[in-house]
Amino acid sequence: MSPDARTEVAIVLRRLPEYRVPLFRALRTLLEADGVRLRVLHGEPNAQEARADDEGRLDWAERLGTRYLWRQRLCWQPFARRTRKSQLVVIQQEDEPGYNLWSLLPARPRRFALWGRGVDEAGSIAPTARQRFTRALAEKALWWFTSTEGGADLLRREGFSRDRITYLENAIDTVALTELLQAVTTAQIDIGRRRLGLKGARVALFLGTLKEEKRLPFLLSAAEQVLHHVPGFRLLIAGDGPLRPYVEEAASSRPWLRYLGHQARFEKALVLRQCELMVSPGGVGVGILDAFTAGIPLVTTNCPGHGPEIAYLRSGENGLMTENSMEAFVRAVVALLQYEDERRRLGVNAQHVASHFTIENMAQRFRNGILGALRLRS
Repeated sequence: MSPDARTEVAIVLRRLPEYRVPLFRALRTLLEADGVRLRVLHGEPNAQEARADDEGRLDWAERLGTRYLWRQRLCWQPFARRTRKSQLVVIQQEDEPGYNLWSLLPARPRRFALWGRGVDEAGSIAPTARQRFTRALAEKALWWFTSTEGGADLLRREGFSRDRITYLENAIDTVALTELLQAVTTAQIDIGRRRLGLKGARVALFLGTLKEEKRLPFLLSAAEQVLHHVPGFRLLIAGDGPLRPYVEEAASSRPWLRYLGHQARFEKALVLRQCELMVSPGGVGVGILDAFTAGIPLVTTNCPGHGPEIAYLRSGENGLMTENSMEAFVRAVVALLQYEDERRRLGVNAQHVASHFTIENMAQRFRNGILGALRLRS
């Protein structure tokens, strides 16, 4: 199928996070030059996600009716009628959507693509019902868009053709964040540190959604132990989510803890410039690029539940991944806070890695995959 004025591609999302907006703007521009009209259809966040205040706004995006069922574990989001004229429909692979994945089951022209991490490697040992369902759907898709090269490898091992897989190198707008980081002045850093009582302190930052998967109780317990080895230690927590009340209560009784709430754009850049390293003992996702772009090493554990972007971390080269134990995590954090040369080495390497993962690169890869899928349909 040669793209022309009638060619239409729809991307269906359960919700539209703020960090995805630059991607779709860039992708739309690229596809317009190819004679392809891009539509983005998205639903609403669930009640817990709404508290994180990270929803994106895109003037030309289309909203879908969204219902959450079974304690918000199932999402019902009908889109078939809205996309019946689209030559290609890209559906995001997530844990929650119900209708989105079930729409692949009926016999119909192969015009659906899946976008996600690919088949879950953990499922090869003890597959859950969701993992078995996803594997059954894999061959139903015309094309796969995976977040990382690792996801593409998993699909190939499951027998999905390498010619129908595009790995996107999942990214945030690292170029825009770099510009914001460069705009932060030394005076602004000094004022911010004084306001937060950080003068002379060694500062670690947690930046992300405040939810169970991030293991915040583990982080606070670890911080207590770090304080014994690094007397001037301070922990900043930036973000929002269902565990916000827990963090606020903890901050009210711990003088070494500062809760900053949701931080975006310049505020996020400023807080990144005020700390020495980022800490996240729980699941790490695309937010790893916030740390890397700022030249800050990340310390995490080898716990289950990381996003595919954990592949960007090379422990000992651009950050540290410890054993999943309190002792190992605390030891790594203390070492980086005490040894500036090692911290700087890891940070320089991290910044170099971040320069590769850009929205422009991701949009170009997405565009190439979409055009490949459209050609395959012909």
